[in-house]
Amino acid sequence: MHSIPAFLVGGTTSGSGKTTITLGILAALRQRGFKVQPFKCGPDFIDPTLHTMVTGNISRNLDLQMAGPSFCRNTFFRHIEGMDVAVIEGVMGLYDGGQASSAALAIALSLPVILVIDVRSAAESVAAVLKGFELYNQEVQISGVIFNRVGSTRHQELIRDAVKKHCTTEILGFFPRDNEFTIPERHLGLHMGDESPLNEEQVKTLAMAIEEYIDIDHLLQLNMVKSSGKIKKATNRKIDQRVRLAVARDPAFCFYYQDNFDLFEQAGIDLVFFSPLHDTLLPEDINGIYIGGGYPELYAEQLSGNKEMLRQIKAWVDLGGPLYCECGGFMYMGTELIDLQNNHFSMAGVFPATIVMKDRLSRLGYREATIIQDCMFGECGERLFGHEFHYSTIQDIESAVPTIFELQDGSKEGYIVKNALGGYLHLHFGQSEKNVEYFYKFLQKGRGRNRWSLYNKSNLCK
Repeated sequence: MHSIPAFLVGGTTSGSGKTTITLGILAALRQRGFKVQPFKCGPDFIDPTLHTMVTGNISRNLDLQMAGPSFCRNTFFRHIEGMDVAVIEGVMGLYDGGQASSAALAIALSLPVILVIDVRSAAESVAAVLKGFELYNQEVQISGVIFNRVGSTRHQELIRDAVKKHCTTEILGFFPRDNEFTIPERHLGLHMGDESPLNEEQVKTLAMAIEEYIDIDHLLQLNMVKSSGKIKKATNRKIDQRVRLAVARDPAFCFYYQDNFDLFEQAGIDLVFFSPLHDTLLPEDINGIYIGGGYPELYAEQLSGNKEMLRQIKAWVDLGGPLYCECGGFMYMGTELIDLQNNHFSMAGVFPATIVMKDRLSRLGYREATIIQDCMFGECGERLFGHEFHYSTIQDIESAVPTIFELQDGSKEGYIVKNALGGYLHLHFGQSEKNVEYFYKFLQKGRGRNRWSLYNKSNLCK
């Protein structure tokens, strides 16, 4: 057991600047030559890709409500092994979200918190805000504070004097207002790390600014955490036959949890990536298809125009091949996608559903799904965990299409057509690893593979 600097960067509110501060700290540490392991509190798909862009290491989601405390602890301590520093970016305001809050995660992992406060509209009053956070929950250790969007030297002095008089938290820095570090946004959040929203020079400039305005040495000294010796190792069970899962991954389909991928691999499922935007053929010798969420609405014309890929996927399902799609993937598997300009785009037609984009959020929140009919992920009565976050709605779906999930509010989710399962629910298998085993066995049975092989040979001969 050894100690490394580890801390959670939390904010007093959403929009306090914790993402920018986190990325800056990650970049500064990386430039110092540290091996940095990043994490993200909550279900967000986008921020982890930004962490990965800056550090070169895959960022992991730590979500107490969706993945469970045991999985989060194990994930955290397993992935900080061999690292020099661990940095967790919080979600919303520090105490927002109840059991899924940044504060709850900090308590569960015994992590100190670096609090980011946006001070652009206040001066001495900032001390009252910080004092409130210090007193609100004594289980939360706020070890340092960073004041963001400071306007001037005088502004800084007013804040410093008030905080030193009334608060006990160590001041780690005053970060100035600077729009140069603003990351472009769109309806689901910031741009993905794979899109390089900050170029190399901007990342370097941000790291230099962090070094100038924040005391990184003191931050590291304040936040030493012991690594845990009690780590659940991956099960090394004997796998007689590995199966191949085709996973759609490109700019249109980019919302995936790395831990789900890891659980699939451990269960005997090899991942074979393909692009619905650019490829015309599915990967060879597959047992199933997985199409995650993302931005199909931004690429609707290109996706609709790739008729051969649409035909391939539809034929796979028609012949009995297993397919799982969630949120953006479900939109792609519908009959038609209608965008905000009322443009109509033909999609795969696996599910007889018309999907319409809206200019405001349609659904947001954690979901607990009870399986009400045996399916690829488990048996009747078992529970799955995930969340919803989307701007589209189902305008029309044939009433004869069955659903196999019942949510806590009594609503139904998870549409079934042959061996295809789809809906808006994003699943995380941290609390339901046995359901990954069930999925493996479902794929292993080889549904549709022989018919698909004959179909491909017949079409290649034409």
